Amino acid sequence: MLELPTDFPHEPPEKYSYSVSHCKGNTIAIWLQHHQTFCYTSDPVHTIWGYFDTKKGHYLAPINSKKPGKVVNIKDTTPYTAMQLNLNPLEHALYA
Repeated sequence: MLELPTDFPHEPPEKYSYSVSHCKGNTIAIWLQHHQTFCYTSDPVHTIWGYFDTKKGHYLAPINSKKPGKVVNIKDTTPYTAMQLNLNPLEHALYA
């Protein structure tokens, strides 16, 4: 049975939960499950949070829901995603 890594620092936001699935090789996909009701579907809605390399112990940002990207520092992630913001210097000063 797959579980979240023991060092995963985030608690799921309200009305969300995390789940994991096998991706490929030593990589697991971490999913953010949405528990809200949506008017366009009755199916469960989920988005990819990111990936975890179980052999190396690295978190990876998602390129898309099927492909992991670059290694990220877990401190630079949010409860919603491991994707990194691509900010110019002015935006970085405003958001930092």
